[in-house]
Amino acid sequence: MFTGAHVTENPAPKLSDPTTSVEHVRAALERHAYIGSSRIATVVHLAMQLQKPVLVEGPPGVGKTELARTTAAMLDLPLIRLQCHEGLDEAKALYEWKYGKQLLYIQMLREQLDDVLDGARGLAESVERLHRHDDIFFSEAFVEPRPLLQALREPDGSVLLIDEIDKADEAFESLLLELLADYQVTLPEIGTIAAAGPPPLVFLTSNNTREVSDALKRRCLHLYIPFPDAALEAQIIRARVPEIPAALRGELVAFVQALREMDLRKLPAISETIDWARTLLLLHVDALDADWVRETLNVILKFQDDIERVEPQLPALMRRAAGGR
Repeated sequence: MFTGAHVTENPAPKLSDPTTSVEHVRAALERHAYIGSSRIATVVHLAMQLQKPVLVEGPPGVGKTELARTTAAMLDLPLIRLQCHEGLDEAKALYEWKYGKQLLYIQMLREQLDDVLDGARGLAESVERLHRHDDIFFSEAFVEPRPLLQALREPDGSVLLIDEIDKADEAFESLLLELLADYQVTLPEIGTIAAAGPPPLVFLTSNNTREVSDALKRRCLHLYIPFPDAALEAQIIRARVPEIPAALRGELVAFVQALREMDLRKLPAISETIDWARTLLLLHVDALDADWVRETLNVILKFQDDIERVEPQLPALMRRAAGGR
């Protein structure tokens, strides 16, 4: 999605040698234990070079948020995260005023008012004298920055994660459009504030609980991360839980892959596969058996009705797991 590509005079985000090509990006992500497809590396590379935000969609737990975290670590940039929710507004996302500091300023003005107006004749001259003094009451000195403004203020750039944008209201998306298009925000009392240094590298994630607006999508590169196939999931487990025996890794990946083919209320995510691998390792399990699976199903299945649906299918699932060795 390259429609309306934005051209900015700001320098590109700080890049190191390992991030100068798609393959280098993929290798750098893997060094930070993020195992993904070449498509993921391609989008990250394009986002850095084109200075475009990325809208990352997919089921919960497939590594959308982790991609932003890993990219921040890869580039050695601060990660600034905004968790979206219903009712999110500019006071929580962009800025609000430091009311306590403003009250102190009012008190200082009261104490100095007599000196400022000393000798003034009439209301018009008093007002004219007041206008000679800078009005800093509504200025950046009294602004309390929230994540969006914090990301713009980072002098060396940042990675801005706007997590689960689909949980916010559609009105909040409109608040983001100027930032996503021009890497600047407009505060009514102050004016336009642009990025202090390199523009932030922005990741927006969505679990597809609702459609985001076309206006937001036009400003972003699009990346969909599905559940991984067995080979990729095995690579992820090897990177995140290297101590687990290869045979057990193959069994648990095959078991989880089979679960995802069932009609469950919540399919197990990659993060839950990792948790299950760590659980089995902690319990000194060398090979899957029905008893251990039954005792630890709650690690990968989060609803009791899903557990009850799976338990009668354990013999068939165990045969699938045995084939993954």
